[in-house]
Amino acid sequence: MSNETKSPGKILPILLGIVVLVVVSIWLLAKLATSGFDVNAEVMSKEAIAARLKPVGESVASDAPPGMRTGEQVYKAICISCHATGLAGSPKFGDAAAWAPRVAQGWDTLTKHALQGLNAMPAKGGAADLSDDEVKRAVAYMGNAGGGKFTEPPVGGAAAGAAADPAIVGKKVYESVCVACHASGAAGAPKFGDKAAWAPRLKPGLDEVVKIATKGLNAMPPKGGFSGSDADFRAAVEYLTNAAK
Repeated sequence: MSNETKSPGKILPILLGIVVLVVVSIWLLAKLATSGFDVNAEVMSKEAIAARLKPVGESVASDAPPGMRTGEQVYKAICISCHATGLAGSPKFGDAAAWAPRVAQGWDTLTKHALQGLNAMPAKGGAADLSDDEVKRAVAYMGNAGGGKFTEPPVGGAAAGAAADPAIVGKKVYESVCVACHASGAAGAPKFGDKAAWAPRLKPGLDEVVKIATKGLNAMPPKGGFSGSDADFRAAVEYLTNAAK
């Protein structure tokens, strides 16, 4: 047997290999122990979480306030999921042959089926947050694309130029726009229902309050940031002021 001593040049690579093997083993064990705990910032963002928690059937919002979406907006947000392809026996959008027997049933029957549900279609297409008029507008929009001649219920619940109902339209505008500040009194806004805060503002009369709100004042932008009609905005102002009388 040789008593020759191994040279340091041969031992060093072996030692380095052992060190690398130990480091890799520790890294793999740590990775295994923490698997499932990696957090993706994009996946865990507030927006992403909110989207995952959104109730099934809740309509995809457009820029229009709730209750004021057009038939086209409702179709593109809700109805398109089935009617674009004819899923589950639904009449395909624009298919005159499929829509003809349904159009022949008349407006009342068509809207009744859409509101209450029929066969595989749930009530309001599964979007319980839609107003009855929004559903009817969608029916008119789809029916007309299939050969019908229906008239969509006017947005705002009234004909163009007519006054909108504060208790219905005004309330919806408030809940979709004005609530951001008037619910808490943010940025000096008078709180909803606070008679003491509203009293000095109501003295000039409703027309003056509407005029000021339309132009904007202090931190409030014109019309409070509302992009709808003047009639609908006035209804919201009336809804706010009525609650403070």
